[in-house]
Amino acid sequence: MPRVRRVRQHVNPFNEKYRTPAVPPDWSQVYTNPQQPLHLDIGCGKGYFLREMAEQVPEWNFLGLEIRQPLVEQALAWRDRARFSNLHFIFCNANNSLRPLLESWEPPCPLQQVSIQFPDPWFKQRHQKRRVVQPQLVEVLAEFLPADGWVLLQSDIEEVAVEMRDRFASHAGFEQREKGWLAENPLPAQTDRERVTLEKGNPIYRALFTRCAG
Repeated sequence: MPRVRRVRQHVNPFNEKYRTPAVPPDWSQVYTNPQQPLHLDIGCGKGYFLREMAEQVPEWNFLGLEIRQPLVEQALAWRDRARFSNLHFIFCNANNSLRPLLESWEPPCPLQQVSIQFPDPWFKQRHQKRRVVQPQLVEVLAEFLPADGWVLLQSDIEEVAVEMRDRFASHAGFEQREKGWLAENPLPAQTDRERVTLEKGNPIYRALFTRCAG
């Protein structure tokens, strides 16, 4: 019987294993058309959300970043079996890998949409520096998103959603599209965490930020 590989629920991004930035792939080998508009999902987990998106919107490319390597390996294996040519996953620490990954695109990266959904909350005060939405990540997204590109934030934990929202709101390059939390997800697919949360009747805190012109 094959051994089941254990997947850690919480991964410390400051661990030595995650300090080396990911090596960018040859995007022309990853996507059939690497210049299609790109949707980036940061913290993609098992990749179920991106699978649905890639199937429903074939005229876009989809890229998932995930710090838990076994989940990326599983997602890539599924992608290969399904023969999707507009979907890719990368094992990395987004906070030190995002810039080199986006810089490696030639011509410039066609990034248009970003989603950060239900990230690890890291409840303890001393661990909150491990949360994925840090000022440097917001800065990189502001640099690479074009005017009218956008970022969707979602969490079922209000404290985490507020912190993510406030980090983007404090950057001059972003403007919140609607005041208050969004009532619905504007995308045509849901994460597994979103489905379970809604089935339980629990609230989801969503915010959408647009990249400002200029």
